[in-house]
Amino acid sequence: MRFTIEQRHLTDVGGKPVAEDRALSFYSCDAHDADDAVRLFARDHSAEVIGNVLRFPGFQAIATMRNAEGVFTLQVAPASQQLQLT
Repeated sequence: MRFTIEQRHLTDVGGKPVAEDRALSFYSCDAHDADDAVRLFARDHSAEVIGNVLRFPGFQAIATMRNAEGVFTLQVAPASQQLQLT
């Protein structure tokens, strides 16, 4: 399944709020479910999940993460039901 991931930066490395254009970015990935999409994003961006991944019906999830760039949230939602073949 293809997922769209919205990444919204909350704080920078120094703990200050991020309000610039780079505060919001979008990605897509192929995963079996929303948990897998969060795990793959964390791996690919050298991030760790803070707390629990909140799961919602319809393959949606929200997670808070951190990495060397700061703290951010992810909102994961399905984009299609087919895996992208490459």
